[in-house]
Amino acid sequence: MTIQWFPGHMAKARRQVTEKLKLVDIIFELVDARIPYSSRNPMIDEIIQHKPRLVLLNKADMADKEATKQWIKYFKEKGIKALAINSQAGQGMKEIVAASEEILQEKFDRMRAKGVRPRAIRAMIVGIPNAGKSTLINRLAKKNIAKTGNTPGVTKAQQWIKVGKELELLDTPGILWPKFEDQEVGLKLALTGAIKDTILNLQDIAVFALRFLEKKYPERLKERFQIEVIPEDIVELFDAIGKVRGCLMGRGEIDYDKVTELVIREFRTEKLGSITLERPEDLLELSNEQ
Repeated sequence: MTIQWFPGHMAKARRQVTEKLKLVDIIFELVDARIPYSSRNPMIDEIIQHKPRLVLLNKADMADKEATKQWIKYFKEKGIKALAINSQAGQGMKEIVAASEEILQEKFDRMRAKGVRPRAIRAMIVGIPNAGKSTLINRLAKKNIAKTGNTPGVTKAQQWIKVGKELELLDTPGILWPKFEDQEVGLKLALTGAIKDTILNLQDIAVFALRFLEKKYPERLKERFQIEVIPEDIVELFDAIGKVRGCLMGRGEIDYDKVTELVIREFRTEKLGSITLERPEDLLELSNEQ
């Protein structure tokens, strides 16, 4: 399965990012802490090239804490500083400015040596749709400047936002890459809400979620849906969940659409706990397979 999804405003957004790059000192790359690899846009590396970067693992409260530590270490080994943040609750906001100052210290020292007066750090925020950029901006600016929404594609234009005296932010619309060659990347993005639910088959997303939980978090799956033994057959697993949760049609038949919606909703609302869908070691497995 290759999902083609590249609306006109995303092509425009890519051009805008490229054009504005020279105006900023640093890139804030916002990713979803639950899928730090899959929510990174491969085009970003190509677009921003050698510009200093700070990776922000947003929604860290929804991710497995141990996995998030592994990802921060992974980025550090690649020479990229990363922070775990929760823009919804405002956690990690002070660290963003401090980390930016640390990354740009040499540049600003050179400017001072030339007699250039210190100015605010200029940063550009980039990330895929629904990564939480608008919420982050509003938290940093301490007011509602950017539009927010829980569906992809809310931010449509660029704007500069002042954050105290230390920081000026350039927001950009979310950019998703033209297609997903890897079906699993598409499923992870869909499960976490980065892609509109209408683009993928919801049952495929629910099946992916259940199989992942069975493999990585089996006890949570059993506990949440009151299952003693997880059936190997996926239809039997849907049946078991449907019976426990009352997702039934006439004559007591299982309503698979209701089970599908239930599984996806319970994942997204953390009823199954804080979950990370990928870890750095998975990338090693991926490269070995290729």
